[in-house]
Amino acid sequence: MRRFFICLLVIIFNITISNAAVMEGGVSKTGLGNSSRIVDSDTNLPVSGAKVSLPKENYSTFTDNTGAFNLNIKINDPTIMSVEKEGYRPFSLTIDEKTVSKPIVVGIEKSNVQDVIISSEMFHLGDDNFSANSANSSEFKAKSIGPFYSKTFMIAANALTKKNYLVIGSIIGIDTLIARSLRQNATVNSFSSPPEVYFNGAKIADIQLNGDGQRILIPNRLLKPNQMNELTIRTGRNMKQTAYIDYDDIEFINLFIQSE
Repeated sequence: MRRFFICLLVIIFNITISNAAVMEGGVSKTGLGNSSRIVDSDTNLPVSGAKVSLPKENYSTFTDNTGAFNLNIKINDPTIMSVEKEGYRPFSLTIDEKTVSKPIVVGIEKSNVQDVIISSEMFHLGDDNFSANSANSSEFKAKSIGPFYSKTFMIAANALTKKNYLVIGSIIGIDTLIARSLRQNATVNSFSSPPEVYFNGAKIADIQLNGDGQRILIPNRLLKPNQMNELTIRTGRNMKQTAYIDYDDIEFINLFIQSE
């Protein structure tokens, strides 16, 4: 298991204040506390009734009236923690035994009317054929749905007046050369092509690294206001395997369109 590296466009800080690790997702926020809490990233006020889940462990809990929550489960390996609350953008990050050794304070952002929640589920792409040296393979939870994921959804007309980003809450399992060079995996004799992201049939990104809170700019010329739009994510292939197609196994969670 290798440490995640965060996409350059979004930084998730992990610092210690008053014995609490403070997690930020795409915005500036400060926080204090001696218990794990979910707070509003703008007001720093507690968020009650937020769902906090560990998909790999099939575990979930909810915050109380003070925004506090407890992860009453032992965490041995790095795993994805997801936070959901109506009226807020979905948020996820990778935590480990060290992270949860102290209380964590997570700031989540309110959504706006232009935001589109595509999915808050965990998806596994690939062929279920991977080695223990693959990036984050110990975290894999689901069975593969195949080499690609596709979803259609509506976008409001006024989205054309905004900058629109596809946000991937967390993505793991990527075995590209860049990921290998940063020691995100332990592969030696193989590497994969990067997962590809398509919007309405046009490729908008290659994903080279595993990480949390990755944002991809969607060119406005590709948007179809008040019509169905399509997002497709295709996993990479093992570039050293020529006898057959060996798909790279990856997992991701929390997909949404963020307008600014």
